[in-house]
Amino acid sequence: MQPTPEIDRLLGIDVYATQTNGIGGKIRGAAENFQVEEVLVDGSKAQVNPSGEEPWALGASFERQRHLLCVLVKQNWDNFIATKNIATQLGLDKNSIQIAGIKDAKAITAQHITIENLAIDDIAKVNVPGIQIHPVGYIRNPLSVYYLLGNHFKIKITNITKNQTMVNTEINQTIEEITHLGGIPNFYGHQRFGTTRPITHYVGKALIEGNFEEAVLLFLAKPSLNEHHESRQARTELQQTRDFKTALEHYPKQLRYERLILKYLNEKPNDFIRAFNVLPLKLQALFVQAYQSYLFNRFLSERVKACLPLNSAEVGDFVVGVERTGLPMVNMAQMVTAQNQTKINDAIATGRLRLALPIVGFKQKLSSGIMGELEQCVLQQEGVNMNGFRVTVNSKLGSRGSLRTALTPVKNFNLLSLPKDAEDMVTLEFMLLRGCYATVLLREIIKPQNLIAAGF
Repeated sequence: MQPTPEIDRLLGIDVYATQTNGIGGKIRGAAENFQVEEVLVDGSKAQVNPSGEEPWALGASFERQRHLLCVLVKQNWDNFIATKNIATQLGLDKNSIQIAGIKDAKAITAQHITIENLAIDDIAKVNVPGIQIHPVGYIRNPLSVYYLLGNHFKIKITNITKNQTMVNTEINQTIEEITHLGGIPNFYGHQRFGTTRPITHYVGKALIEGNFEEAVLLFLAKPSLNEHHESRQARTELQQTRDFKTALEHYPKQLRYERLILKYLNEKPNDFIRAFNVLPLKLQALFVQAYQSYLFNRFLSERVKACLPLNSAEVGDFVVGVERTGLPMVNMAQMVTAQNQTKINDAIATGRLRLALPIVGFKQKLSSGIMGELEQCVLQQEGVNMNGFRVTVNSKLGSRGSLRTALTPVKNFNLLSLPKDAEDMVTLEFMLLRGCYATVLLREIIKPQNLIAAGF
C-alpha cells in the first residue's frame, strides 16, 4: 500500500483505500478551480452562477416572515468572518445569520443562509468584496444543519504531467475501486485541522484535559514551517518570551483571532480561561471537535490496517440506519452480535444499514469485539479520559459523542475533461453528503506526495 504524506499521518489518516498510483497535480491553484454548491434536503441547490429561475428552496415565499433565506456566494472567505462582516454592514448581531454548513475558505462557494428580521430590500446594503447575496424569500425557521443534504463539487486539478490516457486510466480505476468498496473511507478532511498549520486537534486535546493555558499557547505560539514567515516568526518569539504586549505589536493583522486573545492577555496575562473565551463560541467548539475527528481518523485507519472490512460488519461493530436521502441516521444504531450478524450484513449490502465507528464523547460507548480493542489501544496511546469531553470549566464546549459511518458514498461522479496538448488540467465533479470532505476523495485520485504543494 502506498505510503501517506506526513501531514496525513499527523491528522490520523494513515492509509489509502485504493491501490492506484494517482494522477498527481494540484488543487486550488485559483479559487475558481474549487467550486462548492450546497444542496438542501428538498433537492434545491445554491448556485455559484444563479440564473434566477431556480425553484425556491424550503418553500420560501414573498410573504414576510421572521427569516430571510438567501444564497451567499463567496470567494476566498472564511465562513465566520464572512457572516460577521455581513452582519456588521446590516447593523445586526452576528448570531442573526445562520448557516447549514461550513464551506471551504480557499474556494468559490454557494450556500444558503438565513438572516433574522431583515427585509429583502435591505440586502442591497451589503457591499463586501468577494461576497454576493441573492435573496430567495422568507421562511419561518432559521437554517440549520438538518436542512443540509450535502455539497456538489466542481474541481479543476492542474499541473498534471501524465498524458491523457494515463490520467483517464488512473481516475477510472480509482473510482472503480471506490465503487466496489461502497464509498470512500469517511475520514475527516484536512480543512478540519488546517493543513499549513494543523494544530486544532492539539488545542482540543488540551481543552478536554482542562489545560486552558496550554490550549491558548498552542493556538497562539506553536509555529509551523508551512505558514507565512512573518506569522511563524511572531509565534516563535512569543513561544520564547511569553511577552503578550510585544506579541500584540508584532502579530500580523490577518491573525485576527490570535490578536483578540493577545489583547485580553495584555491586560490579564494569567487568565487563560477567559482569554480563550473571547473567541466565538462556534470556533471554540471546533477545537474539541477537531480532536474528536482526529481520534475517529485513527480508529478508521487502524481498522483498515487490521484488514477489517468497511462494507460489512464484524461482531461488536456498530451499524446505523440510512434515510431515503442517503443520509445516515446515527441516532438509530445497533451493535452487531453473532445472532444478528448475517441479517445486518444483508442490510448493509442493500444499502439499508452502514458500518459506523464512535466519535468519542462522555456518553458515547466504544465498539466491542476486535474494533473495540483497537479503539481502546488508540485511547490508551493518547492518554484520553472520555469524561474529559464534559469540559467542566466550560460545559458549552463539551460533547456527548456520536457515531459516524466508516464509508460515505460518492454520488454523480463525472469526469468532465482530460489533459490536452495545450492544457495540464483535469476537471471533475461529484456530490458528497453533509459532513464529508472532497479532499478525502481527491487524495485518493491524486495521491499527493506533498500536501502543501498539492494545494490541500
